[in-house]
Amino acid sequence: MPTFNPRTGRASALPALLASLLLASSAYAQDPPAAPEKIENSAMNAPLFQQVLIGEIELREGDLAAAFQLILDAARRTKDEQLFRRATDIALQGRAGDEALVAVKAWRLALPDSIDALRYQVQLLVQLNRTAEVVEPLQALIKSTPAAERPALISALPRFLARSSDHNQAAQIIEQVLLRYADAPETRVAARVAIGRGWLAAINGEKALTLAKNAHELDRSAEGPAGLALEMMPGTPAAEEIVRSHLAAKPDSSAVRLLYVRTLLASQRLVDATGQLETLTQNSPNLPQAWLTLGALHVQLREPVPATAALQKYIELVQTTDRPAAAAAAVADEDDAVPASKDDALTRGYLLLSQAADQQGDFRAAEAWLAKIDNPKRALEVQARRASLLAREGKVEQARELIRRLREKTPEDARAKVLAEAQVLRDAKLWRDANDVLAQGNKKFPDDVDLIYEQSMMAEKLNRLADMERLLRRVIELKPDHQQAYNALGYSLAERNLRLPEARSLIKKALELSPGEPSITDSLGWVEYRLGNRDEAVRLLREAYRGQPDAEIAAHLGEVLWVNGQTDEARRIFSEARKRDAGNDVLRETLARLRVGL
Repeated sequence: MPTFNPRTGRASALPALLASLLLASSAYAQDPPAAPEKIENSAMNAPLFQQVLIGEIELREGDLAAAFQLILDAARRTKDEQLFRRATDIALQGRAGDEALVAVKAWRLALPDSIDALRYQVQLLVQLNRTAEVVEPLQALIKSTPAAERPALISALPRFLARSSDHNQAAQIIEQVLLRYADAPETRVAARVAIGRGWLAAINGEKALTLAKNAHELDRSAEGPAGLALEMMPGTPAAEEIVRSHLAAKPDSSAVRLLYVRTLLASQRLVDATGQLETLTQNSPNLPQAWLTLGALHVQLREPVPATAALQKYIELVQTTDRPAAAAAAVADEDDAVPASKDDALTRGYLLLSQAADQQGDFRAAEAWLAKIDNPKRALEVQARRASLLAREGKVEQARELIRRLREKTPEDARAKVLAEAQVLRDAKLWRDANDVLAQGNKKFPDDVDLIYEQSMMAEKLNRLADMERLLRRVIELKPDHQQAYNALGYSLAERNLRLPEARSLIKKALELSPGEPSITDSLGWVEYRLGNRDEAVRLLREAYRGQPDAEIAAHLGEVLWVNGQTDEARRIFSEARKRDAGNDVLRETLARLRVGL
C-alpha cells in the first residue's frame, strides 16, 4: 500500500521515474536495430517528456502547484499509473488534500481497475474527514481485490477508517460495505470480525461481543474472533471465553496465546498468565520471550525453583542463537527507544536469577549471577541488587554507601539512586530513614509522582495518616489515573475502620482504572469485610487470590474464612501462604492475632 508522506520536503535530485524516462528517451538518438523485437510503445513522446522534466524541475525549485499541474496533465494524457501516483504525492507533499483527491479521481477515471488508486482515495477521504464518501470506493476496492486476498483486506478495513473523527459513522460504513460479504463462506468470519472491531471503536461492546461470538462459532480455529475478544478484555469478561475456546480448538496458536498472556498480565492475573505460559513453552520451546516472562512470573509469585529452571532455559536460548538481534528482540519492551542488545537480553535473565536465588536465601548464588553481568547501561540496577543483598545480610550502611558511590550521568540516575536507597531502607524496615531519603528526593525532584507515592507509603508505616493522605491526594492531583494511589488511600482507611463508605468509593475508582487487578480486588474485599458484608468479601478475596496468591491476600481471605467458621479452608490458605512467604508481616500478624495453629 502506498505511504502518504506530506513532510518529505523539496526533492534534492530527480526521482527514479525521471531517471528511467531519461534512459528511455535515449532511443530517439539511436539508429533502429536491424531486426527489432516487438515492443509496446510508450505513450510518452518528446513534448510530454519535456513536460514531466519541467514539472520535476519546478518541484525541485519549490513550486509544488506548477509541478502538480504539469505532472497531472501528463498522467491524464498518457494514462500512466506512475505519473498519477507522482501527481498525488506532490499534492500531499504540499499538504493540498483536495488537489490530491482530484488527482486520484482522475487516476480512477483513466484506470478504473487500479487498486492503488482506490486505496489512495479511501485514505484521502478519511484524512479529509469526508468519511461519508468512502462507501463507493471501499466497495469497489473489495470487489477489485482477488478472492484469495479479500479476507485480509476486509480484516484491514477498521484500520483504514481508524482516523475518522466519527467512530459511530465509521462503524456503520464498515457494516454497510461488508453486509454482502457476511454470509459468503470465504469472507463471513473476516467480515463479522471487521464489523465487530468497528463497533468496538464506536464504544458499542455489546454489538462487538455478539459479532465476535458469531464469528467464533463459524470457525473456532480462526484467530480473528479471538483477537477481537482480546481487545475487549478485561472490560468485557464474557469475551475471555472466546479466547479460551479458540485456544482449546487450536492449542498451537502461539500469537493468540502470547496476546492473551499480555492481557492477563495487564490485569495482574499472574497465576492465569503463568498457566498459559507453561502451555506456550511446551508448544513452542524455542521462544526466549516466553521463558523470560515465565521466569519473571515465578519470581513475582515467590516460586524460585521453577523460576530458576525457566530462566536458565531462557539464558541457554539467548546464548546459543546465531542471531543476536533475534535474542535481543525477545526482551525488548514495546516502549524501548533503542532495540535491546544480546548483553541486555542476558542481563535481564541474570538479574532475575539473582532474585530467585535471594528468595531461597542463597546470597552467594545471588551474587554469582550478578557477577556475570558486564553491562555499563545496567550498572545502577546491578548495584541496587547488590545493595539489597547486603541489606538482607544486615549490612545496611554498607548497602547505602554502595548506592551513594554510584556515578550520576543524568538526572534520572540521581532519581533512581533515591528510589534504590529508599528501597534498601524499606526492606530493612527502617521506615523513618526511608522517609527522610524520600523527603530529600522530593525536594530535589518536586512533583515526581513515584517519589511522592513512595513517601506516602512510609508515612503510612510511621502512622502519620494525615501526611499519607495529603501525599496520596497530591499524587491523584498530578496523575488522576494513578490507580494505586486511590487503592492505597482506600485500603489504609479500611484497615483502620475509618470512613468506610469513602474507602469503598476510592477502591472502586481504582478498580475502574485497572479492572480485575488482584491487589485492588483484595482491597475491595477487605473493605466489604469491614462493612460487615462477609459473603461479598469472601467472593472478592477468592477472586483476588486466584489471580495472585500472595501472602497478604491469603491473610485477608484466611481471616474472613476463619471468622465465618470455615476453618479448614482458612488453614489450607494460611499454610500455602506461609510456604510461599513466611516472613510476610501481614500474614504473621494475622496468624498471631487469630491464634491459628499450623
